[in-house]
Amino acid sequence: MITTIIFDIGNVLVDFNWKEYIASFGFAKEVQEKVARATMLSREWDEFDRGVLQVEDIIQKFMENDPSLEKEIRMLCENVHDMLGRRDYAIPWIQDLKKKGYGVYYLSNFSRKAEVECAHTLDFLPFMDGGILSYQEKVIKPEPEIYRILIERYQLIPEQCVFMDDKPENCEGARKAGMHTIVFTTREEAEKELLKLGVK
Repeated sequence: MITTIIFDIGNVLVDFNWKEYIASFGFAKEVQEKVARATMLSREWDEFDRGVLQVEDIIQKFMENDPSLEKEIRMLCENVHDMLGRRDYAIPWIQDLKKKGYGVYYLSNFSRKAEVECAHTLDFLPFMDGGILSYQEKVIKPEPEIYRILIERYQLIPEQCVFMDDKPENCEGARKAGMHTIVFTTREEAEKELLKLGVK
């Protein structure tokens, strides 16, 4: 029986489209394509989200791909959190789950900088029962210990929890901690999988 739903935040409750963000600066199409190629480094973005890389660090990483784009890359990276937006379904879904009696928590690698700059976007957090932004701990996803910290802090029962993320590797750590997991990018996908676990 599932009693507890645990959400990742990025690309699950918060949405961000990098190509749309690049286009919003009005660069010529050729420049947009060059910037997109220079900045499509998922590992570096993960490290930035986790607070391992700072803004200047990631700018330098991207410039290694194309030094001629320094101005454009700086503009993008220094304003990146401006384009984060809460998904329309976030608050209604959280409220619906809580009305049905489920505990609702979050566990995310959102960085300290993102938490501060995106406070307006994270307005759904007070609707939840608690959670962890992993920069606050010395361990981060997908390491199993971060899930165990959440379990212990809120006295959760792992086999009654389902952890939901858009990245399969993050779900692996949750499984090692004894949780059920769902990988999803839309609410519809997630609800189909939750239904299989008995969550209506």
